[in-house]
Order: sequence, then structure tokens, then C-alpha cells
Amino acid sequence: MSSAYQFFKKGKTLFDKGRLVEAIMFLEKARDIEPEKGSIREILASAYYNCGFYDSARENFEAALRIDASNDFAHYGLGLCLLREKDLCRALGHFKIAAAMNPKSEKYKEVLRKFT
Repeated sequence: MSSAYQFFKKGKTLFDKGRLVEAIMFLEKARDIEPEKGSIREILASAYYNCGFYDSARENFEAALRIDASNDFAHYGLGLCLLREKDLCRALGHFKIAAAMNPKSEKYKEVLRKFT
């Protein structure tokens, strides 16, 4: 029997190689075993987002934030999902939180410059 960590590790390796659909299959198994692991939710959300499964991405970024509200990347990712829904006001709120938590992130600064 495989552990959540083994599924996560395999999913992350596939994610890093750009094999996102395969990564999702392993990351979903890891999530099913450890639904309250923010690291699993975060990378699963990223994989969903990069595949264009925006609703699933949003659900998992939201879950990552319920687990750890100080997850700057989850705020950023949720902001991206909200932009897709044309909810600029809420998206900016999450981008601002991400940038405040990690002020050195060029990615966060760039998105704020673009939309403010």
C-alpha cells in the first residue's frame, strides 16, 4: 500500500516534468489519504489550474487556505482563479495578502502592478 507521501512525491515529480494530468491522478490519491495537508492541496490546485480545471483549482486553493491562512501561494493562486471569474476586487485582495506575506516575490509584485 502506498502512502500519501509516496503519491505526493510521484505527483510532484510528474508536475515538475509538465505531465500535469498524470500528476493530478497521483496528487488526488494523496489528497484522499491526507485531505488536511496544505502542501498536497496547493500543488494539486496548481496542476488543476495549469490544465484549465479552474473550479477544481479554486476549491483546492480554498482548502489550502482553510488549512493554513498564511499560505501566500494559495492566496496568489486563488486570486488567479478569481480573475478567471472576473471577480477583480476579491482577486486583488488575495494578491495583496500574498504580496504582504512575501514582499520579495516578483510574481506577486507583477500581478499587483498589472491590476492596480
